[in-house]
This record gives sequence, C-alpha cells and structure tokens, in this order.
Amino acid sequence: MPKKGEIDYLHTLGANGLIHALNKPFSDSDCGRYLTDLGTIMMLLPAPPARLLDLGAGSGWTSCFFALRGYDVVAQDIADDMVELMERNKEKYGIDNMKSVIDDYEFLQFKDEFDCAVFYDCLHHAEDEYKALLSAYNSLKSGGILITAEPGTGHAASPDAVRAMADFGVTEKDMPPRKIIEIARTIGFRASTVYQRNFAPAPLYPLFSLNTITALIRILSGRLRVRHDCCSHFVVLTK
Repeated sequence: MPKKGEIDYLHTLGANGLIHALNKPFSDSDCGRYLTDLGTIMMLLPAPPARLLDLGAGSGWTSCFFALRGYDVVAQDIADDMVELMERNKEKYGIDNMKSVIDDYEFLQFKDEFDCAVFYDCLHHAEDEYKALLSAYNSLKSGGILITAEPGTGHAASPDAVRAMADFGVTEKDMPPRKIIEIARTIGFRASTVYQRNFAPAPLYPLFSLNTITALIRILSGRLRVRHDCCSHFVVLTK
C-alpha cells in the first residue's frame, strides 16, 4: 500500500536517513536547488503575515523557513515520526508561529482558513491528486493561492523514482502543469500561472548559439511551441 510506504518512509531510511532528513536542506547535495526553490516560492506567496498551510511537509524544514519569514504556519504530514522531526526542528530554530499536524492531505478538514498553501515536491506522491488538490482548495480562503512545485512528464519512469517505488513502496507520478491545472479548473480554482523552475544558474556568455537563435526565431514566428510538461515548474493557482 503506497500510503503505508509514506508512513514508514523514515523508519525504512534508518538512522543515517533520519539524521539526513532532520538536517535538510543543508545535509543534502541538492541544498542549493532547495534554497533556490524556497526563495522563488517566497516571492510568489502573499507577503507575511499570512496563514500558510505546508502540505506533505516531511521533516518540516520548509515550514520552519516559512515561519522564520513571518508566516503563521500549519505543517502537515501523514507520518507521525516526520511530525516528531518537525517538532525538533521547531525547537532548533526557536519557532513559536508553527503548528504541526498528523493528517492525510487527501482528507483534510480545514475550511476557508488559509491565505496560501504549498505542495513542495509532494503532490506527485498522492494516491489521488484530485482529492489532494480539493483538500487544498477547501482549506484556502476566497482569493487564497496554492503553489505547487512538482516534477513533470517522465518523472515516474526515471531511475530515482523507480528505485524509490521498489525500495520504499511509495507512489511516484508525473505531475506536469497541464495535469495540475486541468484538475484545478474542475475543482473551482479560477486562475493559474506557470513559472519556470530554474535548477542552476544560466551562463551569460556566450549569450546565444546559432541553435538558440534559430529556436528563438521559430518561437517568435509561432512555429515552435514551448512545452511546459517535460520538466519541473511552479504552478500558482488562485481560489
């Protein structure tokens, strides 16, 4: 059962995995990407103070960063041992504006309570992404926003995802913007915007290669469509 895999994930990782999870993002080789992502998300969020729901928050490092920024945070995760790590991180950072809850983000009972919500690399683990997005929608106030940062087309077949499904029994899905937006529209979200998710700095020089110039000409002339499904993006949905 995939949800059991999510609940047992930290236990399956073992002692070293627990230490790694507790000390994220600084313990992770992708630390720079995580910090870049969080900076971008904070630029897309409404300014603090605002009430923020951090969905599938794991060890809660993202929630702690949001709280340090000044948001009133509720951090949710399905695994009780992950929520224990949230509490340890709260203590480490000296935070008092963050609450941790053990719950399934497909069946939340919040109603019109939050100004904003975030799925950070966790919606693609949902058994039913419609229920997860509906839960987030119901949790938001009118005019509130939901931000997703998820992998695009091809993720579920990637070696890392295949390994995670085999080793931990978790769900791994493709979660491109098109899929998220289509579901969001059926639920009732009234607006959506997609932003590029930049994993690494782009060099300025040489500014253009011949192939880049040719591609830009084709885009501007309407002969080449820019695909948003094949890689990771931020999607901002407005209730």
